[in-house]
Amino acid sequence: MLFSKWAGDARQSSDELVSVSLKTLIDLAKPAAGLNLKHASIRSAQSGGYVSRFKGRGMEFDEARLYQPGDDIRSIDWRVTARTGKPHTKLFREERERPIFISVDNRAAMHFATRGVFKSVLAAKLAGLLAWTAQHHGDRIGGQIFSDTACRELKPQNGKHAVLRFLNALVQPVDQSADAITLERALVRLTQHARPGSRVYIISDFRGMNDKAETHLLKLSQHCDVVLVMVYDPLESALPAKGRYRFTDDSRDVVVDADSGAAVQYQQRFALRQQRLNQLAQSRSLAFMQCSTGDDPVQRLRYLLGHR
Repeated sequence: MLFSKWAGDARQSSDELVSVSLKTLIDLAKPAAGLNLKHASIRSAQSGGYVSRFKGRGMEFDEARLYQPGDDIRSIDWRVTARTGKPHTKLFREERERPIFISVDNRAAMHFATRGVFKSVLAAKLAGLLAWTAQHHGDRIGGQIFSDTACRELKPQNGKHAVLRFLNALVQPVDQSADAITLERALVRLTQHARPGSRVYIISDFRGMNDKAETHLLKLSQHCDVVLVMVYDPLESALPAKGRYRFTDDSRDVVVDADSGAAVQYQQRFALRQQRLNQLAQSRSLAFMQCSTGDDPVQRLRYLLGHR
């Protein structure tokens, strides 16, 4: 089990290290202006901002014309065909903006760090930067915020108000759900709410990634451009120096022996989760990014978005 404070740094922590304010997320608008979500995907500003590598149409209906040999039968306009007595095909035009859907993990394990900021704070800042960057590019912004007991989706909309709505959702408690929210369940809901053609960012430590969760992730990737953003604390990837360490969440304490087999198993589980995500991304051409709690989210995103 993970706890929310590295006891040695507890006295040095501040509110901004363990929680994120709306003002902090709003202030990310300026640094987000220097980021680019469209690198390697730009085609033309006049006809949609992205090359259509969607696994789905991601387009809007333009007009109907007479059916021609070779047309996709799935594009037949049955209403016009019935009205005219002649088969007609629907023609589509690319959307001028792209839906950006940002899923943010706010489960208990995300409220943890040994240095830097909590994983939950880092996730919120990354989400805020991505939302502002999308808004600067004229894209529609929506998303999903989920905890262990709640999950909320926001339909993509245009403009600054859409970003502010999303940022408010990041800092406000989510209504409780009747069922426990696992990573698998959050991904199920994500496949139901992210429309085909969307770019979907999933910001999480991906604890609970299992075969069923992977199946839903692969289903999502069939119709959306998926970017996996794994946030982690340095302690998860490398054991501390030899000794005993005390963790607390202000109500419970636990002592970890760095020499214990349990600590080694903990690190191995992290390495396997990291390896699984990397292999999944490579096999399905998904983007996979990693960001540590000690990283500057602006600099890290600038590097990652520029080197995908």
